[in-house]
Amino acid sequence: MKSIVIQQPNALAIEERPLPSPAAGEVRVKVKLAGICGSDSHIYRGHNPFARYPRVIGHEFFGVIDAVGEGVDTSRLGQRVSVDPVISCGHCYPCSVGKPNVCTSLVVLGVHRDGGFSEYAVVPAKNAWVIPDAISDKHAVMVEPFTIAANVTGHASPTEQDVALIYGAGPMGLVTVQALKGVYKVKQVIVVDRIDERLEMAQRCGADWVINNGNQSLQAVLEEKGIKPTLIIDAACHPSILQEAVNLASPGGRIVLMGFSSDPSQVAQQGITGKELSIFSSRLNANKFPVVIDWLEKGLIDPDKLITHTFEYQHVKDAIELFEKDQRQCCKVLLTFSE
Repeated sequence: MKSIVIQQPNALAIEERPLPSPAAGEVRVKVKLAGICGSDSHIYRGHNPFARYPRVIGHEFFGVIDAVGEGVDTSRLGQRVSVDPVISCGHCYPCSVGKPNVCTSLVVLGVHRDGGFSEYAVVPAKNAWVIPDAISDKHAVMVEPFTIAANVTGHASPTEQDVALIYGAGPMGLVTVQALKGVYKVKQVIVVDRIDERLEMAQRCGADWVINNGNQSLQAVLEEKGIKPTLIIDAACHPSILQEAVNLASPGGRIVLMGFSSDPSQVAQQGITGKELSIFSSRLNANKFPVVIDWLEKGLIDPDKLITHTFEYQHVKDAIELFEKDQRQCCKVLLTFSE
């Protein structure tokens, strides 16, 4: 089988590898589609501190089960599945409180263990979620990105009365816009970014108001309108955002951080405790695949509004370069592995 391997930073190759056999409790998935994420690019470029090389990247993928390991019911053969990349132990403290996404021995497919940018991938059977027939292949491959939004909103518990502010109109910001509007019916969703084309994407995803803060002060614009967001989500992931979010937030508001920067954020405690703000962080997803599959079945979200490009896997280098360089026109890029 062919696999896309990052041999070391900035060295990508399509290698011929032996067809893997599933071990006990595992299934083999014949991959049909996979999505490119920023973390795939970071591993390629050597910017992911968790990655070990060589590595088959890819943690957003969909396909059909074509082999099962010992202990897995053969009725699973032929099932269309999306794969949850979060592999956890199930018994440590985080797992015991419903946070397998931060398991003390966390393994993420495509990061710590070979992932889905391959013609076949072996995964734990419990991580392969059955996709109903009514959900198309290209929507099925988008389940994982939307689980990020499901995890964020699970922390923040949005209501229809909220005024939400999202920093960043990249893929993670856009899936969150769709969840806030389509699932939670949030009254007002504001998106801020510095790229007009990305802000237009945010509007297509349901944003009520978009602001380009590249040439104007976000704080001044919100103050002029008398708006104090009750829910702020940082999907731009810059360390400077936390202090501004604290300044902008309504008393009693919630802030959710998605960033992984190792640079420090400077923030005054008085602003947090004076307003009794709640600050959450969100990583990956904690058992959110069935949640998103349900959203898709009910038509509450629309992955088509994010998918801008599709490449055959043999052109993965071109696909990643487009993803990295064309933030104006490119949002979600899919790779096709089989029909």
